[in-house]
Amino acid sequence: MDRRSLISTAGTAGAGLVGILAAGAAPAVHAQAAVRWRLSSSFPKALDTIYGAAEVFAKHVKAMSGGKFEISTHAAGEITPAFGVVDAVQQGSIEMAHTAPYYFFGKNEVFALGCAIPFGLNSRQMSAWMYEGNGLKLMREFYAKYNIINFPGGNTGAQMGGWYRKEIKSVKDIKGMKMRIGGFAGKVLERMGGVPQNIPGGEIYTALEKGTIDAAEWVGPYDDQKLGFNKVAPFYYYPGWWEGGPELDFFINDKAFNALSAENKAIVEAAAAVAHVDMQAKYDARNPAALKELVGKGTKLRPFTNDVLALAFKESMALYEELNAKNADWKKIYADYSKFRADANLWFRFTEAKFDSFMQAQKL
Repeated sequence: MDRRSLISTAGTAGAGLVGILAAGAAPAVHAQAAVRWRLSSSFPKALDTIYGAAEVFAKHVKAMSGGKFEISTHAAGEITPAFGVVDAVQQGSIEMAHTAPYYFFGKNEVFALGCAIPFGLNSRQMSAWMYEGNGLKLMREFYAKYNIINFPGGNTGAQMGGWYRKEIKSVKDIKGMKMRIGGFAGKVLERMGGVPQNIPGGEIYTALEKGTIDAAEWVGPYDDQKLGFNKVAPFYYYPGWWEGGPELDFFINDKAFNALSAENKAIVEAAAAVAHVDMQAKYDARNPAALKELVGKGTKLRPFTNDVLALAFKESMALYEELNAKNADWKKIYADYSKFRADANLWFRFTEAKFDSFMQAQKL
């Protein structure tokens, strides 16, 4: 094509485009409608790391959508109670929530498998089961009964074993002890002779201070220091055998999620993954300094005795067998979960465990 022909063609095309625009026709680019959601958390704003995962998620959704998809985050009690978020998402009164699934084991014990069970998976194993194993598939099949689609939304890593007003020298000291303990672990504590209490994070301090409860667990040093538990209970035990790697989740109403464009669905998935990694990174970075400060202020750090751990393990395994016999959903998902746990622990035994035990014995 010669120069004159090219100019002529371009001029004709240009005139055609002007004509189209003048006629009011839109270009081929389709702008997405703005989306506004509300997210209710099960946690108070004061706990910036665990509540903060919701803010991290919302921030990335907004950034990746160019501001066209905005999610307002609300602390526990602002629009729904801490333990009311599943009902709210199921009914569609809010689009989504950020919570610890095991809070809702009373609806069905399977909720605990989506978060943590006593002597379960650690945080890396939990992520592996969810993303590379059958975890996400199986849990989504279960959550569909509640009109929920879930995305992993953080992990605290292995937790501490809680604060006690009196020393726990043997299993005898568990008898009759009233303890705030999260989710499913209360069933095991009850079998050990304890009295579990399910209390939201923002109300634990007062209950412990007044002696309404004898002990309480939350997460670990960083959060526990913020909540001031060291001021009302001197003994700090480890490990939290009931929470080797508790996963938090974003629960989204299925109709709200399915109404999103493919682009916005991808944005939700990506933002959740960022929040998932961010939470544990923060806990792993902040817990060491907080533990040092707590011990420096007089906290008495204690390991659980072997008889306590052995009884807890025995009762946990017995409970799971009982659930296999009466809860079909549990039996199906726990079979996959327990096989994955056995394989993962075999691998970790020869790598992580040996490396960690050696490194932790060194003076660095």
